[in-house]
Amino acid sequence: MGFKCGIVGLPNVGKSTLFNALTQTAAAQAANYPFCTIEPNVGDVAVPDPRLDTLAKIASSGQIIPTRITFVDIAGIVRGASKGEGLGNQFLANIREVDAIAHVVRCFEDGDITHVEGKVDPIADIETIETELMLADLESLEKRVTALEKKARSGDKDSKEQLDLIQRCLKLLQDGKPARLVERKAEEERNFQMLNLLTAKPVLYVCNVEEASAHDGNGFSAKVFARAKEEGAVAVVVSAKIESEIAVLAPEEQKEYLEAVGLDEPGLNRVIRAGYDLLHLVTYFTVGPKEARAWTITKGTKAPQAAGVIHTDFEKGFIRAETIAYGDYVQHKGEAGARDAGRFRLEGKDYVVLDGDVLHFRFAN
Repeated sequence: MGFKCGIVGLPNVGKSTLFNALTQTAAAQAANYPFCTIEPNVGDVAVPDPRLDTLAKIASSGQIIPTRITFVDIAGIVRGASKGEGLGNQFLANIREVDAIAHVVRCFEDGDITHVEGKVDPIADIETIETELMLADLESLEKRVTALEKKARSGDKDSKEQLDLIQRCLKLLQDGKPARLVERKAEEERNFQMLNLLTAKPVLYVCNVEEASAHDGNGFSAKVFARAKEEGAVAVVVSAKIESEIAVLAPEEQKEYLEAVGLDEPGLNRVIRAGYDLLHLVTYFTVGPKEARAWTITKGTKAPQAAGVIHTDFEKGFIRAETIAYGDYVQHKGEAGARDAGRFRLEGKDYVVLDGDVLHFRFAN
C-alpha cells in the first residue's frame, strides 16, 4: 500500500535541495532501511519508528522492514502554470498522481539566492501556488458542468448529486478557497475523491529556514504555522542546508553534528512523520524470528482489510486476528509473555486495528 507525497515550491526555495538530502539520507540508511530510487525524481523513504527496532530486538528478528512513504520532486511552478507556463502542464499532471502535497516555503533571507518574486514573503509564495492550483481546478470543473446539467435535467440521480457537489466546490474556488475545505457528507467522499482536484490534496508546509532557526523557526515560519492552523494543514521547520550536510555524513557523525547544532534528530524525520500523519495513516506490526515488519493502513481500517495489505488472500479468507498491543508486547517481553499475562486477544472482522498493534492473521486457504 503505497503513499505518495509530492514536494512542490517556487524556484529557489530549497525544494530540490531538500529532496536530494532526503534521498541521500535514505540511501545512507540502506543497511537498515532498504532504499530504492524509482526515477530520478522519486524517492522511497522509510518512516522512522523506533517501536519497530524495539520489537525486533525482543523477538530476535533477522530482518527489519519499516513502512514507507514515497516523495516525488515535482517540477518547480511559476505564475501561469495553470495556463501551461514553464513546466505547468507537467507540474499539474504530477500533482494529480500524489496523495498529499509537501509545499516547501522559503523562510530565510539570503542575498546570494534570488527570489523569483524579488522578495521573501512565504504567505505570498503559498498563495501563488495555491492560486495556480485553484485556477486549474476551476477549469477542470467548469468543463464538466454542461454535460452534468443535461443529465441532471433528464432526472439522472447520480448526475444531480455530482452536480451539486461540483457547484459547491466551484463556489469555494471562486471565493479563493481550496476545494479540500468543501463541506461534504461521508457518503459524498467517494464522489469528491473521483473529482481528482489538485486543491483537494492535504497540504504539509515545509518551512525552509536558515541554520540558526532550525530548532524553533523564525518570524517567517511563524506566519506559515498560523496559516496552516487556519486551514487545517500541517507545518514543520527544516533547514535544507543542514539536511544536505547531514546527508553525506556517516551515522555516528550525523549524531555529533546534530548535537553541535542543537537538534535531536534530522528535520527530515519530522517531514516524513508529518506526511504520514497528514494522510491519517497508522502502523501495525508483524513480528517473528524471520522479520519484524511495519505495515501502513488508514486510520479506522478493520482487521480483514488490514490483513489484505499483506496479501489479498489474507483478506478473502480472514478468520481472526491474534492481537497484542505494542505496550503489552514490550512490557511482557514478547508474545509468550503477553499470552501468559492475559494480554493476547482474538479479534474478529469488525475489529478496528489500532496504531501499534502487533498482529498475526488466521485465514482459510
